[in-house]
Amino acid sequence: MLAPLAYAAATAAAVTAAGTWAYAALSPGSQLFGPTVIASRDPNQIALTFDDGPNDPYTQQLLDILAEHQVKATFFMIGRFVRHRPGIVRAVQAAGHLIGNHTMTHPWLALETPARVRQELADCNAALEDVLGEKVTYFRPPHGARNRNVLRTAEEFGLTPVMWNVMGYDWKPENDAAKIQLYVLKGIALYRTINRGANIVLHDGGLLEIGQDRSATVRAVRALLQKLSATDVDFILPSEVSTK
Repeated sequence: MLAPLAYAAATAAAVTAAGTWAYAALSPGSQLFGPTVIASRDPNQIALTFDDGPNDPYTQQLLDILAEHQVKATFFMIGRFVRHRPGIVRAVQAAGHLIGNHTMTHPWLALETPARVRQELADCNAALEDVLGEKVTYFRPPHGARNRNVLRTAEEFGLTPVMWNVMGYDWKPENDAAKIQLYVLKGIALYRTINRGANIVLHDGGLLEIGQDRSATVRAVRALLQKLSATDVDFILPSEVSTK
């Protein structure tokens, strides 16, 4: 049996290691497991991203708003929904937006076996590429959960991982459009104070099924674009993120 002091030291070390792993695996800004795209070094550059689609009618409603303001965005799609709604996927592509891999079934990849991680990425790539007719090159891990194996596997598939630094918390049912907009604007303002751009994560769908109500997100995006389009911000895609 360990002596009390040795036991306490071992426990503290274990807690510290667990905390470090959790930060590296779940914090959007962590680069401990490998490099990911987060946000531009230019405070006037904003990347607008949507997760968990395709989802009708809300994905199309967002496309209409984005077209009205001539803004391009990135849609990270769940493969099993892509199989059921290929028409929406093609509409996103036709509108000139970027489409990325968000796995086939939206698991916590950092907790999965290497074989499961590979299957999730491969199956989503196949679903998307069957519809799009072109290679997918960007990837967002569900919940942001990743480890060295997840990022290594993404690299093997030629996928660039994209995280975020501003969240609208639109996945919380209690948040209406006004709250979502407030979270986003506060996040943008915060990163501007350190001369950093914003990579905003919102949701056009939900991880459980097609049909998730995202009407609050649609209203929030309409209000945000009306407000931000009147400023000097430049909406960009992950491929345009300035990291210098």
